[in-house]
Amino acid sequence: MSVAERFAANLKRCRERAGITQAELARRTELDATKISFFERGKRTPRLDTLVKLTGALDCRADELMAGMSWSRNSNAYGSFEVDDA
Repeated sequence: MSVAERFAANLKRCRERAGITQAELARRTELDATKISFFERGKRTPRLDTLVKLTGALDCRADELMAGMSWSRNSNAYGSFEVDDA
């Protein structure tokens, strides 16, 4: 599972918990509904300012939207994402 796919699952879970549609989330965040759809299908990841809008519109914390993702630095000073498949 990619970072975008993990974010997509988290976003959808938070949106459904809030009991709103993608269209309503788009309205609350002043984003295009297509962009919300891209996020939920794992086709795009949001910028930081968009992440803040999403947390406000969904009344959730950023760590809920980023759950299951982490960055680990390797011994050669490079790093990689680790993503839970759950």
